[in-house]
Amino acid sequence: MVAVHGSADQRGAGDEELTEDPRHTRAVRALRAAYDALPPGSPVRLAKRTSNLFRFGVREGQRGLRVDGLDQVLRVDPERRTAQVQGMTTYERLVDATLAYGLMPLVVPQLKTITLGGAVAGLGIESSSFRNGLPHESVRAIEVLTGDGRVVVATPDNEHADLFRAFPNSYGTLGYTLRLSIDLEPVKPFVRLRHLRFRDADECLAEMATICRERRYEGAPVHFVDGTVFAPDEQYISIGTFVNDAPGVSDYTGMEIFYRSIQQLSVDYLTVRDYLWRWDTDWFWCSRAFGVQHPAVRRLWPRRYRRSDVYRRLVALDRRHGITATAAKLRGQRPPEPVVQDVEIPIGATAKFLDFFHRDIGISPIWLCPLQLRAGRSWPLYPLEPGELYVNVGFWSTVPLAPGQPEGHHNRLVEDAVGELGGHKSLYSTVHYSAQEFWERYNGSAYGAVKAAYDPDGRLPDLFAKVSA
Repeated sequence: MVAVHGSADQRGAGDEELTEDPRHTRAVRALRAAYDALPPGSPVRLAKRTSNLFRFGVREGQRGLRVDGLDQVLRVDPERRTAQVQGMTTYERLVDATLAYGLMPLVVPQLKTITLGGAVAGLGIESSSFRNGLPHESVRAIEVLTGDGRVVVATPDNEHADLFRAFPNSYGTLGYTLRLSIDLEPVKPFVRLRHLRFRDADECLAEMATICRERRYEGAPVHFVDGTVFAPDEQYISIGTFVNDAPGVSDYTGMEIFYRSIQQLSVDYLTVRDYLWRWDTDWFWCSRAFGVQHPAVRRLWPRRYRRSDVYRRLVALDRRHGITATAAKLRGQRPPEPVVQDVEIPIGATAKFLDFFHRDIGISPIWLCPLQLRAGRSWPLYPLEPGELYVNVGFWSTVPLAPGQPEGHHNRLVEDAVGELGGHKSLYSTVHYSAQEFWERYNGSAYGAVKAAYDPDGRLPDLFAKVSA
């Protein structure tokens, strides 16, 4: 029998969100049995088939608890605009289930194989984040397998509220998501896009702040906002509006490439589904590393393999076998430094960050995504200030290392700049902080208290150890 704390005959507020489902009960029972079969005190981890993290020390899908049966949308309630979803469900599957009812999750991260549980425990952001915040802010209740083997239901105001608040940005070090109840919002069939060009970063960011504050542009409502920086004198704000009709729609899953359309079109239309996955086909712009953006290669590369999880597996293969590093050594060069990060900067300081980035890092394009906490509630391990508008700055490439520059040189420059500007670094890729600096930035005292309550024997990894490996 699975012990579910806070749900059986001791229901707390919000527990009614997680209704009985035989499929889920069987899956949890199997997972708990596998947990109990582990040697006492041994480390615990999940065997996941996919990952969107950029840490490659352990092969996905090996030496962990299997999560078969925990990847389904259990229920969509169109009247209440909620969904009950298992933790390993990908956003691709979740979006397909909710769009059938004319609904979508409040925030849909850009990549199809990000799981709902992963987005809630880690990073999840998209162009609706300026009005809907982050994925964990639309969670009503969350069922968690904790490090000490319990299955608990955490809500904002039950006996596990401390776990509910600390779970975002814990990256599987406090427990694993089994099931969630989340809010949904209505959609229309199409999204009308406008791409606004700016030659000056200060002007671009000032206009972005105004659009996010007013949620309108030239009299029309704005439902989505993000931006792309191609050069110091070429940046764009892309604003999206739900519409019922379109004169025609673009298709960026074929020969055309979405991010190039930003430079070419001032107005565009997409189906709502294609809008949500507009970045996935080319992994933003990172598919160029595999030649997929060359017309001849693109024609031969099957459409079903033009997606982020395929490219990410290729990167993982390269990292594990050192292909790029070996090739560089054969040429008498140092391997380039991967600089793969998302950082959140207060919008008033973002132009200054971009100046630094163009000068000292030199990666382009750069993604900009404004965000603001949805409900004015702070989250202990996600140090964003309520009421503050931030810009998520995303950059994913490699940078050559000059003679004398240590490994991690450019990543550390970024971390220093983020700290100086009052920003926050997401933890899906390796960090270069010392332990003391890390815990000062990520609320070590709050984390330690929840860790002691739900994983007292340390069977799950420590957060700093996990993200610095």
